[in-house]
Amino acid sequence: MTASGSVGNVTPQRAQFGEALQLRSGGVLPAYELVYETYGTLNASGSNAVLVCHALSGSHHVAGTYADQPKSSGWWDNLVGPGKPLDTNKFFVVGINNLGGCFGTTGPNCINPATGKRWGSDFPFVTVEDWVDSHARLADRLGIDTWAAVLGGSLGGMQALAWTLRYPDRVRNGMVIAAAPTLSTENIAFNEVARQAILTDPDFHGGDYYEHGVVPVRGLRLARMLGHITYLSDDAMAEKFGRKLRHGKHKYHFEVEYEIESYLRYQGDKFAGFFDANTYLLTTKALDYFDPAFEYDGNLQAALARAKANFFLASFSTDWRFSPTRSREIVYALLHNQRTVSYVEIDSSAGHDSFLLDNPTYHAAMRAYFQNIEV
Repeated sequence: MTASGSVGNVTPQRAQFGEALQLRSGGVLPAYELVYETYGTLNASGSNAVLVCHALSGSHHVAGTYADQPKSSGWWDNLVGPGKPLDTNKFFVVGINNLGGCFGTTGPNCINPATGKRWGSDFPFVTVEDWVDSHARLADRLGIDTWAAVLGGSLGGMQALAWTLRYPDRVRNGMVIAAAPTLSTENIAFNEVARQAILTDPDFHGGDYYEHGVVPVRGLRLARMLGHITYLSDDAMAEKFGRKLRHGKHKYHFEVEYEIESYLRYQGDKFAGFFDANTYLLTTKALDYFDPAFEYDGNLQAALARAKANFFLASFSTDWRFSPTRSREIVYALLHNQRTVSYVEIDSSAGHDSFLLDNPTYHAAMRAYFQNIEV
């Protein structure tokens, strides 16, 4: 480890599983591969392991950099490392790319052994619970019987919550950041508009665009542009961009005039250059489907009664996609089940993206909670 607080250069690892995985959709993956990274050292008893679950466009690359890509910092590098809130001098941290992903784990852009072609439209629907089940198998292989904590933000926070319900004896602390017990109707609507942008792209070809040598770039661009609007707050956009014109005057055309337009187009183009359209579709559907209370007639308190972990939850004042009200729903349901819960509501102008940023209050709360976890 370096003195700067970074875990330094890291190398992804691969784990192959030959045992079939039964999916909640009724589908089956006959075999699969998970790509993951680890930081720190697993102690002799295996009691210091922390799983970090990623959000929609995240991956296994949580912290550190790749030797051949010095600017490739992990997506939560400000949180994970020696001396950082999630201190790798104390904890053994694991990041895993979810099934259906596009960063090496088995997904639609991988080869289907039954056909010799990429899975494409044949890849089965996967859910948050399926991800948890697949990751539990990796934990077994790594010698981790119980996680000291399972941590995630946004969709990753939903996954952390699912871990405490699906494997209650294997999680000592569930850390749910900027998340919700279910998506709101508005969030499902946003996801559907984003999916329609991809599904109606002429280059989508029913999900089998790989065979045509094309990428549904237009659809992916639009989906990401819409997503970025929802990740930011009105205050954050006003502060960063305002009504600034790129050329200082109105041009009366449909090309970029305002700085916010330039930003959204840049983010859309960048995203379309590295993310897979089928992965985007599958992941947003996994978001839609997540509903622990579904089998309990909508009773969240009854659904969370299975949990045995202690909990830390954090929300952000201007996060209108996963508002503090939604985090409080989880808090109240856990308290009614006599769970030990720490909850912090952070004042931030950055919207949903706040959970990825360096907010001193937020990081201080995370640091304090991790320091109190015994290993």
